Amino acid sequence: MAGQPYRLGSDGLSLFLRVTPNAGKDAVEGVETRDDGTVVLRIRVKAVPDKGKANAAVVTLLAKALGVPKTAITLTSGDTSRFKTLAIAGAPEALAARLKAIL
Repeated sequence: MAGQPYRLGSDGLSLFLRVTPNAGKDAVEGVETRDDGTVVLRIRVKAVPDKGKANAAVVTLLAKALGVPKTAITLTSGDTSRFKTLAIAGAPEALAARLKAIL
């Protein structure tokens, strides 16, 4: 990943997250390098981790922050984990530039 919480693909990017549900506010907190060397984007959401509510809140928060429709974001792994991978459809370079701008 070379210090970035995402990997560019041919039709979008994969975004690696660490999500804290049941937080005081919805927020993108920034990039974190974990002890094992992986890089993740830290996200906090007010929603509780029950029946996908926190996952839906993450998608809504990132869609608004990146200026993409919610339908462009798909949870690819980590449905019940704090560590998630999202696939975001769109022009990879443009998405990466928008992501860098919000960090």
